Amino acid sequence: MRVGLSYNVKPADTPAHLPVDAFEEYDSEATVGHLCSALAALGHEVVRLGAGPGIIDALRQGRPDIVFNIAEGEGGRCREAHVPALLEMLGVPYVGSDPLTLCVTLDKPVAKRLVASEGFATPKFRTFRSAGDFSDPGLAFPVIVKPAFEGSSKGVRLSSRAATVSQALEMVRFVTGTYGQDAIVEEFVGGPEVTVGIVGNGSPRVVGVMEIAPRTVRNEEFVYSLEVKRDWENQVEYRCPPLFPKDVVAEIERCAVGIYRLLGCRDFARIDFRLDAKGVPQFIECNPLPGLSPGYGDLPIMADRMGMSYLSLVSEILSHALSRQEVPAR
Repeated sequence: MRVGLSYNVKPADTPAHLPVDAFEEYDSEATVGHLCSALAALGHEVVRLGAGPGIIDALRQGRPDIVFNIAEGEGGRCREAHVPALLEMLGVPYVGSDPLTLCVTLDKPVAKRLVASEGFATPKFRTFRSAGDFSDPGLAFPVIVKPAFEGSSKGVRLSSRAATVSQALEMVRFVTGTYGQDAIVEEFVGGPEVTVGIVGNGSPRVVGVMEIAPRTVRNEEFVYSLEVKRDWENQVEYRCPPLFPKDVVAEIERCAVGIYRLLGCRDFARIDFRLDAKGVPQFIECNPLPGLSPGYGDLPIMADRMGMSYLSLVSEILSHALSRQEVPAR
């Protein structure tokens, strides 16, 4: 089978006028290579498509039977939907969630409102368009301030956790001024940070539940920030499975699968929570384009810790997409 791969690669340098994490969501050449190698090892012919306007000609020339989409897109809160929307218009089958799910999940306030509407717990929040628009949010402090529609901890710093109204104002000024979008101010949940990897469609399967445990601070102060992610080997310990009571893990899995279905995720995704003082999973965000870098991406790490090889993970994701669209294997 001819499998196209759509992706964005981090440039060698970040222009001085952009934030240091402007391309944080994009993949490395190494990740693209690992995924190409896995697909080739499964017996497929791999066609590199890239992303952006050039993908149109690449699709015409490559004529893939299906596209394995990990492209993050370029610009705006609908950027993750660019490639899937194009593929749908052209009638090309693809791996992963559809444009609506990708738009909804990237916009954190929209995703949180949908999740809350179905009874899943999520921290209270408010959004602000600018520092001039800011007022006392009426939330329990501390809060965390972050961009409304970014991923990969873009715009999230150690200083994003604000203990006072004045600190929150400064972070709203930073987020709105630096990233040109609304800031979401959310009550900070001081319990363990947890992520859940899921694959499948009709009966989605939990690949793993993983606690991101800080090495140098208490959970009450821990922010899974850009600084932490860039030094993760020293800053955090990944516990998969986590050292939680069975009933807590079961509730995390129940919420994760329920939210996966609610938001319309397909084939694979990752759902993030923090546990509150009562052990209740509080939904933080959903990532239907989780990183697939072996040894670095949370989903491959969970799979590995639970005894699933990287090749098996890629194979299962692709198989779910093929079955969902009834694409005949060749």
